Amino acid sequence: MAVDELQAIIQRCQILEEADFKGEDFNLFQVAGQKCLEDGYAAQLLEVIQNEKNKVIIKNMGWNLISPLVRCIFMYKQEDDKREHCLRILDQLAQLCNPKELFLGLLEQIEQTSGEQVCQTVMLLLQPLQTVLLKLQNKKAYSVGLSLAMVMNQLTPLPVPYTKQQIQEDKLGLCQCCNAVVDFAKPFVNEVVKNMEKSSECNDMELKEELIKFCMKSLKYPLLTAQLEQLEGIEEHPFRHFATEIIDILWNLGELIPLMFVHHKGKSPHWEDEEFADTERKNSADSLACLSYLMFVQHFGVECFPVVFSPSYLLLCNMTHIEVLLKRTEESVLSKGLDLFESCLLRLEDNSLLHHYLEFRHFINVPQDLVKIMTLCPMEPMRKKSLNILQLFIDKFDTEGKYTLFRCLLKTSNHAGVEGYIIKNIKDQIHLALTKEYDNIWFTGHHLISLLDLVLSLPEGAETDLLQNSDRIMASLNLLRYLVIKDCESDHQAGVWSTLGKIEQNFLKPLRVGLNMSKTHYEAEIKNKKENRKEAHSSNTVCSVTVSGEKMPPMTTGMQLQVLHSALFTFDLIESVLARVEELIEVKTKAVMDEN
Repeated sequence: MAVDELQAIIQRCQILEEADFKGEDFNLFQVAGQKCLEDGYAAQLLEVIQNEKNKVIIKNMGWNLISPLVRCIFMYKQEDDKREHCLRILDQLAQLCNPKELFLGLLEQIEQTSGEQVCQTVMLLLQPLQTVLLKLQNKKAYSVGLSLAMVMNQLTPLPVPYTKQQIQEDKLGLCQCCNAVVDFAKPFVNEVVKNMEKSSECNDMELKEELIKFCMKSLKYPLLTAQLEQLEGIEEHPFRHFATEIIDILWNLGELIPLMFVHHKGKSPHWEDEEFADTERKNSADSLACLSYLMFVQHFGVECFPVVFSPSYLLLCNMTHIEVLLKRTEESVLSKGLDLFESCLLRLEDNSLLHHYLEFRHFINVPQDLVKIMTLCPMEPMRKKSLNILQLFIDKFDTEGKYTLFRCLLKTSNHAGVEGYIIKNIKDQIHLALTKEYDNIWFTGHHLISLLDLVLSLPEGAETDLLQNSDRIMASLNLLRYLVIKDCESDHQAGVWSTLGKIEQNFLKPLRVGLNMSKTHYEAEIKNKKENRKEAHSSNTVCSVTVSGEKMPPMTTGMQLQVLHSALFTFDLIESVLARVEELIEVKTKAVMDEN
């Protein structure tokens, strides 16, 4: 019987000195203890462990029971007495075993767990692990850091619940587990804080650093991808609670505010391994970006933040974080980047952001990232929000800033729709310049002429794909029509008439040639399709179309004709505006000649 075998081994070891225990004794104790657990004799094993005479044996050999003990705990149901006995054994082992040996045994058990049992195992072993760590005298900081790193590494592969239903179900127990890890870390945080209160210099610098590393990892996972908006029907949002706890730890350690400005210190740890250094920098950037989101969007810890900084300086500090978030493609992370950017911009008054800020590379990179989201993101709400935020960003700059930003976006966007949108903004700024009393040198005179060289041009002359560039071309024609009408009314303030010859040569004439070529080509295509329609109908011929490497649904002849007619309609629209512009120029030119 398993209990008899265990008793025999215990009696044999009771007469030995601690130093005389052999490897064979450890093995026999482990096998017998495991058999007791598996055969349902947990209560008898508990009695053996609680017996004062066996204290030395349990101290040296008890840690070997951790693995079978954990297996049995998960095997029994919650209400089973045997499970309760196993839990009490685990508690006793934490109290009686050699801390160093038990620490390694517990960590090994956490490391070996996987899949759906990760959170259950971690939550089961956190309390005994905490008990053991509090007993350790040597290498305590290292051991705490190793424990937290091991736990976070095991949790990181798990999917983060995102929807309200997923958070409420918490299928894998991640929400509960994250908050249990924070509770596990609190005694060590309190220990560091007490030492900081006693002395101006922290004596537990190593332990403090390990706790900061844990907070940084927590910011990257799960908080970076977690849904952190307040959800109706969830009284205490688990991830919001977790975020609050992480912010509190950083504040108590005196690191919350320094971390907010870490990018502006210009310091980073030196690593020999460049690949490792790049990974560390990326992880740190993700964590700090999440921290800024928590502070400025969700307002966690905002009461601790100094109110001495100007909105423009806060935007400057956050542009690094915004760029990091907007580079990501996950909806949960991308939305955080957009929210953080919007939050920072809304603090600023319109026209208050100085053009000098565009000398910082992030102020050029971020609008380009917005353009990518507007044009490439598959999620419509994200595309629309990006467009709104781009307009908000434009509105905040002074006149020279707007001018510089427009030039930059026209050169870099490579998207006709975006270019058309920017040209419409340029038209609005010209209108303000011509109708307001104060001088605006950036959207009149030679600066405007320089900008018009970019706007009123065709990328490939007469051979430009007019259909692809129709948004830009229509916006450019509308701008030119406005200028032709308005420049005479404002005493040639815009200066467009002085460069009319260049505009006609570089824009209007190539556009007219291109229109004629395109219309002729599409009309011929329509004619061919109509002539072949009967034949195509009788043979059920369809056309296969490939877009961006993906095969689209086959097109019938009728559908192809519809597309071709739509293209012709676009050309007619462009031609009508072009004709109006040419008519206005002719009328104005004739009027000037008559005057002379």
